Amino acid sequence: MQTKIAGTTMPVLEITLEAGERIIAEGGDVAWLTPGLEMETSTGFGSRGKGGFMSGLKRMVGGGQLFLTQYTASSSGGFVAFAAQLPGTIRELAIDSADEYMVQSGSYMVSTPDVEVSVGVQKKLGAGIFGGAGVVFQKLTGNGTAWVQLAGEIVEYELQAGQSLLIHPGHLALFDSTMELEFASIKGIKNKLFGDSMFLAHLHGPGHVWLQSMTPAKLAASIEPYLPDKSSSSSNDN
Repeated sequence: MQTKIAGTTMPVLEITLEAGERIIAEGGDVAWLTPGLEMETSTGFGSRGKGGFMSGLKRMVGGGQLFLTQYTASSSGGFVAFAAQLPGTIRELAIDSADEYMVQSGSYMVSTPDVEVSVGVQKKLGAGIFGGAGVVFQKLTGNGTAWVQLAGEIVEYELQAGQSLLIHPGHLALFDSTMELEFASIKGIKNKLFGDSMFLAHLHGPGHVWLQSMTPAKLAASIEPYLPDKSSSSSNDN
């Protein structure tokens, strides 16, 4: 298996498979591929044999899809490409019992068959955070490789034992699953969502954390003023 990440602002992950090699991805996320790759969709992929449908439900709770698609190369091999959905970067993660990760919901792209994607953290913080959906992180476990898409520019920190960071939940993209995560209401920061307080993620070391400069919610808010007004269009039609 060979991989290449091409592009800059909107990168593309290209995976070349040898005969019989397989990868797993969420259904519908493929951008292009060579003919001859066998595609099969099931709830059981990525579950490491632990009950396919229940694993699919856990993925859904974590913001993923119920069904995953497996791509298997024929005797002649082939490649499949996946495009990032937001401006940012694609990162490759080696996953084993010593390296398990929490990734923000919607960031998981592709993995090798023995990586399991499940819900890791689910926290309601109020209607203003992520459109009322709360904060959700998917947990990546197993033994293999996964690729995730992170939004905007990425800043990394290695926190030592006793160190911690307060982070806006939308900017917390990826972190070691062994790190302790709490959510706290911080007084003294006036904002339009919570009045005189703001909810921040409190992440404790030791461990590695990846922070993203862009959040999907802020990107959507910046684009919204330029979108057509559907209500006025409906009125004109009548």
